[in-house]
Amino acid sequence: MMKRIIAPLLIGLIGAAILITLGTWQVQRLAWKSAVLDDIDRVIAGDTQPLPTMISPSEQRYVPVALEGTVEEGTLYVLVSVKRRGPGWRVISPFFTTDGRRVLLDRGFIPTEEKSDPRYIGPARITGNLHWTDDRNSSTPENDVAGNTWFARDIAQMSEQLKTEPILIITRTMSPPDPGLLPLPVDSSGVTNDHLQYAITWFSLAGIWLLMTGVWIRRLLQQRQT
Repeated sequence: MMKRIIAPLLIGLIGAAILITLGTWQVQRLAWKSAVLDDIDRVIAGDTQPLPTMISPSEQRYVPVALEGTVEEGTLYVLVSVKRRGPGWRVISPFFTTDGRRVLLDRGFIPTEEKSDPRYIGPARITGNLHWTDDRNSSTPENDVAGNTWFARDIAQMSEQLKTEPILIITRTMSPPDPGLLPLPVDSSGVTNDHLQYAITWFSLAGIWLLMTGVWIRRLLQQRQT
């Protein structure tokens, strides 16, 4: 009788062990990703700094900065959808700093129908965060530069269009404020963290695997008895 159930028992135990190992690995990944998100949140909420002269995207992502200068003409519009507000545009303008640098400024969100409304141009004080965006994926259309309809914040292309450095600041506060704009400051919510769901999936599959193994062994034993 034991010989009949050795093979299914081994298959069940080995399969469950593999699935449990995968689930445990995802739990470890969850702890790692949670620590990464905590680090990102600490960086975002840190003290503001002057705009760095030497740019290192990998080291300066999300770094908070404070700028003074002038919001200039030449606004670009990036098509987006914001939860509980619907479709609209991210407003990207050139910003000329008091120390003579021109950078890209993501000023915030406006509803779709307000694209043609006049925007504030003039002196401003900005707090925000450096960001090197990753909006584009394989399904993102090419930007319609001539029609000023952008589908991704392609920093290199935008900086070439507006004659700025390839640096993007996401506005957190602007003084004076533009009442028609809703700032969309950076946070860690855009960083995916699906490891808990993956862990639950693997552990659930392990449980199902063991259950099915039990059913298999029971049927073998019943067949033996008949």
